[in-house]
Amino acid sequence: MEKPQEVACAEAEIRDRLARELPHWYYEDGWIRRKYRTEGWKATLMVVNTVGHLAEAAWHHPDLAVSYAFVIVKLMTHSAKGITEKDFALARKIEEVVGWQPGTEGGALEGTPNDDQRFRYIKYDK
Repeated sequence: MEKPQEVACAEAEIRDRLARELPHWYYEDGWIRRKYRTEGWKATLMVVNTVGHLAEAAWHHPDLAVSYAFVIVKLMTHSAKGITEKDFALARKIEEVVGWQPGTEGGALEGTPNDDQRFRYIKYDK
């Protein structure tokens, strides 16, 4: 069984969908991108590992730029030479998992304490 051909989206559609669906992502040089700011190296590595796990499970692999206190995720479907539904789907899943803040939703999971720098994790977007 053949896979359906991946169709690249037009730039106007990409920008519109990012504004509606993924407001912290942006389109630049043929990639959709997101910069996650962290509180330091430990958190940066956790973000990288999370993105790596999701990408491997999805079999769609982003480019990453990694530094002490940030991770930049870049997505593009190389076989389609552009942004496809695969990129939006993986970006949504990354955003959902990395951006999860259990302390804001109530329940038993309280989230990491931000008042102690030893435990701070992600610099969440408001």
